[in-house]
Amino acid sequence: MTHIARLSTLAILTAGSLPLAAAESWPDFRGPSGDGIAPGSAEPPLEWSGPEGDKIAWSTPLAGRAWSSPVVWGDQVWLTNATEDGTAMSAVCLDFDSGALVREIPPFRNEAVEPLGNPVNGYGSPSPVIEAGRVYVHFGSYGTAAIDTATGEVLWKRTDLPCRHFRGPGSSPLLHGNLLILTMDGVDFQYLAALDKATGETAWKTDRSTQWDDVEPGGKIRGEGDFRKAYTTPSLARVGGQEILISPGAKACFAYRPDTGEELWHVTYQGYSNASRTVVHDGHAYINTGYGKPHLLKVKLDPGARGDITATHVEWDIFKRVPKRSSPIIAGGRLYMTTDEGILGCLDLETGDELWSDRLAGHFSASPVLAADRIYFFSEMGDAFVVKPGAGFELLAKNPTDEAGFMASPAFVGGSIIARSKTHVHRIAAD
Repeated sequence: MTHIARLSTLAILTAGSLPLAAAESWPDFRGPSGDGIAPGSAEPPLEWSGPEGDKIAWSTPLAGRAWSSPVVWGDQVWLTNATEDGTAMSAVCLDFDSGALVREIPPFRNEAVEPLGNPVNGYGSPSPVIEAGRVYVHFGSYGTAAIDTATGEVLWKRTDLPCRHFRGPGSSPLLHGNLLILTMDGVDFQYLAALDKATGETAWKTDRSTQWDDVEPGGKIRGEGDFRKAYTTPSLARVGGQEILISPGAKACFAYRPDTGEELWHVTYQGYSNASRTVVHDGHAYINTGYGKPHLLKVKLDPGARGDITATHVEWDIFKRVPKRSSPIIAGGRLYMTTDEGILGCLDLETGDELWSDRLAGHFSASPVLAADRIYFFSEMGDAFVVKPGAGFELLAKNPTDEAGFMASPAFVGGSIIARSKTHVHRIAAD
């Protein structure tokens, strides 16, 4: 029996025993703080594929082409999904305890979609964001909707925000107060829009002020505009008593006032098609520049910063072993990141110097999670590696989990991991 078949059998025979009342929520991509750090009470298992037996509480098949991460609230797990051809896009709710399908809501039907052009993306890559009573799903220009989590009613939806994603959408929405903030970085338009989360009406819209360098003589744009795209999700930071929105795009990262969309400052670089989420830590932002030659920048967050701060506020800029897609994670004064090809590096936060590196088998797109003083990395080959953060490489466990492989980043809630592969959603439980 294959591992997938065995997991599917487990879904029928067993249900998880962890009471969710004792667990926290996982409300959006990369968790409650947006940086991949699980709440302090999270106690996920270290091993679940070893001689002690499986700790897979359930495994639910989910057909489609969508890499969005799961979000969790109460006894519900929500994901977005899309058909292989992108003509149907849906919101899916699973029961946390059993993995049973609670409902599937198809708010968007498309007569035609633009071909993806590569195997990396899907039509349902933006992750949902959830709060008490509502989940918000986003498929880029194909549509955005608010759904009542108790009834499944679609409360409002928008399909009029233009953006030619060219290779599929990827940026996840972000909640801030009464606003739902969307990132639209395509080959034709590049902007952020904030919608009133109660009504879906536009509260503000800000165009990127990027200075493009891809226009050839005669006005033709190189690569059909491929160098103007990004797939990033913005991050919030508190600087000088006020919140700012940090939003990387192609060629530049911008800071905005989240309530109004006013641009504050920007940092320029040569990267594009970036997908990594910026990590904010101790008064600094760690920004991944994406494709081209990926760089990682450490930028000082200054409440008085305005305009182009590239020459004044970038404290270090490294390009050795920097991933194109996966986000970094910070633990114990060190930064960890794994390249697309599986090389794990550990950096000194202060200097950016590499302290050590080692190889994890496989390729990686999913972003890591820190829980119970362990870092979890899920690979495209279907393995989950657990590493001890520290001054040297220490592999604690390697868990073969799903041979279909993982593109989506996992959610960690209490003693459970909710991990979405290309074909299934798994709940891995401590007990």
